Amino acid sequence: LLAERKDQLAGTLSGGQQQMVAIARGLMARPRLLMIDEPFLGLSPKVVDEILAIVARINREGVAVLFAEQNVQLALSISNRGYLLESGRIMLEGSGREMLEHETVRRVYLGL
Repeated sequence: LLAERKDQLAGTLSGGQQQMVAIARGLMARPRLLMIDEPFLGLSPKVVDEILAIVARINREGVAVLFAEQNVQLALSISNRGYLLESGRIMLEGSGREMLEHETVRRVYLGL
């Protein structure tokens, strides 16, 4: 997708395309860990799916991915591990599935 826009300034790309550029820039250093802040913020559902596929591929290729995300349902549904932080302290941790099933997460963060 970005190859089609190679002659376009990054600041003129859509939000999803800019997020892809940011991820690509991070990968240029060949990291073992890629940290991403709010990768899905303000993106359309279609673009979120594209970013999810990119993040999953990066992880399958051996790069650990750590991201902070406000969309709890989405974040935990794709995560191997999840951590609930409160005032900088880990209050709860577990697999993504365990976190989604935890009563506190369901009540406070998912409204269930």
